[in-house]
Amino acid sequence: MDDIFVGRLMSTTLYTVPPDTLVEEAAQKMLSSDVGSVLVVDGDNQLEGILTTTDFVKVVAERRPKDETPVDTYMSTDVITATVQDSIRDAADVMLEHGFHHLPVVDDTEGVIGMLSSTDLASYLSHVQTPSPS
Repeated sequence: MDDIFVGRLMSTTLYTVPPDTLVEEAAQKMLSSDVGSVLVVDGDNQLEGILTTTDFVKVVAERRPKDETPVDTYMSTDVITATVQDSIRDAADVMLEHGFHHLPVVDDTEGVIGMLSSTDLASYLSHVQTPSPS
C-alpha cells in the first residue's frame, strides 16, 4: 500500500461552501448529496475549514437559530490535509490517529482538489487481490 497514492483514490467531486453559508443550507446540501462533510473554501478555492456530520451535534446541542448561524461558527479550522503524492497508508494512519472519516486533498496552487474518505479506503481494500497462503 506504500506505493498507492492518495491521488489515485480520492474523490474529485467536491461539496464546498463559502464560510458565510448558513448551517441549514450546508445541512441541506449534505443531505441532498448524501455526503458526510462539506469543505469550507474562500473565493480562491483555498481551504478554510471543514464541516462534518459530527459538527452538527454541536449545532443541535447549542440550539442556535439555524437560519442565523454561518458555517464558520462550527467548522473545524485546524484541518489536517493530504496531497496527491501522500501514500494511502500514511493517509489512513492520519485518519485513524485523529478519528477522521474525511481527509481533504490540497494542492499549493489549486487549493482543494479532492477528498479521501474512509469509504474510498474501504472500497479500495475490498478490490485488492491478496495472494493465497502457500
